[in-house]
Amino acid sequence: MYGPTDLKKNTLITLDGQPYKVVEYSQKVMGRGGSIVNVKVKNLITGNLLPKTFKGQEKIEPAEVTNQTVQYLYDDGEKFYFMNPETFSQYELQADMVGDSKDFMKEGENFEIQFYGDNPINLVLPKNVWLEVTYTENVVKGDTTSSVQKDAKLETGVVVKVPAFIKTGDVISVDTESYAYRERKK
Repeated sequence: MYGPTDLKKNTLITLDGQPYKVVEYSQKVMGRGGSIVNVKVKNLITGNLLPKTFKGQEKIEPAEVTNQTVQYLYDDGEKFYFMNPETFSQYELQADMVGDSKDFMKEGENFEIQFYGDNPINLVLPKNVWLEVTYTENVVKGDTTSSVQKDAKLETGVVVKVPAFIKTGDVISVDTESYAYRERKK
């Protein structure tokens, strides 16, 4: 069991028999040592956001969620298809469950799917992914300071801002939450 102050961003909890993920967290300390915790939680089955307030010594049940490594096979626009490389079991996730994660997914790559019971409920991306730059403008000679940013299209089709020295063909690391350039592969 969790107490309200144990909740942090990305903590998985159960409310009314449904799994939720904490997406926002704030705590207000009241007089005499009491505190109120305000969170915004996302239902991992329906995708709905819900504000919740927990007080003092309330007990919150952790969600019984398991993770499984899967290989991304393909998508048909409406569903994304994955396979467990050990058992060869196949799973499908609706496009709205995958959401913006598709911007970082290459066919054949391994990811994790979270399961609530036997149902796949969420795709988990790594914090950073390595992708090849398929197109970017060439930089004007002499304009190679790292503060100058330009657009780069990556192999998955997503466009991110990169420093001026990045060229087509470079492999770069991108933060999957902020879409921020991290580094170029040496």
